[in-house]
Amino acid sequence: MTPDPSGRDGDEPATDKAPRSPAPAPPRDATIAYPGGLRARWRWAGSGQGPAVFALTEAGGTLEDLGPAVSPSFEQLCRAELRIDGPAGVWTVRFASTISDEPAALAWDDAGLLVVKYGFHTYGLESRSGALRWSHRSASPLIAVLGSPRLAHVLVQSEIETFAIEADGTVGWRIAHSDVVSDAALVGGRLVLTSYTGQVSAVDPATGRSVAS
Repeated sequence: MTPDPSGRDGDEPATDKAPRSPAPAPPRDATIAYPGGLRARWRWAGSGQGPAVFALTEAGGTLEDLGPAVSPSFEQLCRAELRIDGPAGVWTVRFASTISDEPAALAWDDAGLLVVKYGFHTYGLESRSGALRWSHRSASPLIAVLGSPRLAHVLVQSEIETFAIEADGTVGWRIAHSDVVSDAALVGGRLVLTSYTGQVSAVDPATGRSVAS
């Protein structure tokens, strides 16, 4: 018997099928209650999955898509949708991100804002209507948005910078970090930062000045 040059046994059928690409992960969902009687439903997914994310969009209220502010090709990016049921009514806002990220938000009662972080962008949305009051873009991926009734601003933490953003969207102060930040939290009146290497530092959340950790 002449050996099969392909190395297959003679009775094994040949196949030219290419390996299949893995199916995209299904959209993720989260239902969260924010202060002020805001009930939020989040839905998000990876690149090009906008149709899947928006397939369950509920009718009623206003709808705004902020994707074009991120990129002209926003429909091919990662997408997220936030629907709010609140005392003043119902609204929905859609977002886009150039990286895979889990969206998060902070209710800023004094300013009447819901502050959203997704990808590289932070958005100040009117909590009653969802209207965009301001947006801010970071040079590195965002980790967290933090606030306290004792602060006149919100803190936006990215991997390499901390921003203090005021109610009108103005950056009150900004500090850069030499190590990449992996976690941020307000603890005991300090902003405590943990780097990817495990180093811990702290800053005054009101001024941005370093304090003992």
